[in-house]
Amino acid sequence: MTISTQPSRFYDAESGGELQLQLQPVGAEFKILRRFGYRDPHYREPFIIPADPLTFRTDLASIPWFYAWLVPGLGTHLPAILVHDALVLSKGEAPAHIGPEVDREEADRILRDAMASLGTPVIRRWLIWTGVTLATAVTTLTPRWYWPTVVIGTLVVIVALGTVATLDLLGVWNVLPWMGDRPLPAELGLGALFAVLIPAVLSVLWLRLWRAGVITGIALALLLHVTAAVVVVYGIYWVAEWLASASQGEKPSPQENLQNAGS
Repeated sequence: MTISTQPSRFYDAESGGELQLQLQPVGAEFKILRRFGYRDPHYREPFIIPADPLTFRTDLASIPWFYAWLVPGLGTHLPAILVHDALVLSKGEAPAHIGPEVDREEADRILRDAMASLGTPVIRRWLIWTGVTLATAVTTLTPRWYWPTVVIGTLVVIVALGTVATLDLLGVWNVLPWMGDRPLPAELGLGALFAVLIPAVLSVLWLRLWRAGVITGIALALLLHVTAAVVVVYGIYWVAEWLASASQGEKPSPQENLQNAGS
């Protein structure tokens, strides 16, 4: 796969000219055949990706399947995703880029700004940034007990309130004081209002990452029912795929099929 573009911050590391992004599939992953560079205005040195094209592998954008309809894995933001992949390392892993060393939180910021330089729409790039920031908060930030508690606690509160609000809206359980026994338009309006206000209040616990807290809460509150519907539909598909694949001696997982084909 070859992607050619000419954004000002991205360039071809071999010639210094426009970006020539060349990817080759290797099983379920990809390798970058030609190095490229990214110039972040916060640093004097550019980031060269990857350090070693022979060993670097990427799974591209790791978007949860139930949000792929909203935030696609492929698109103009792909070069920024590859920069982020190279900057985010597992403990003890050798550097995968040439250039300034950054921590994971800074790598998330670089991803967001790099997407902006590629023309990625505002809401989409902030949703992607929020997704990687959640992973950073849970796995990396200190105190190690605090951030998982805040992230998981926020998700639980929003899902619980969203479920109760739905029951209230259907007249099953009128317990939320801001909804109660009101006309349907009033309940919908107040439900939407508090779907914004409650995440805004909870975001105070997210400290410097309050923007991620607000986006996480609002997105989950407003997309809760759509996500639930997608999960149900995908569950039906997965069962059908599992039955159909089993009849052919295959698996629903592309990775497993590739491994079995190569064995």
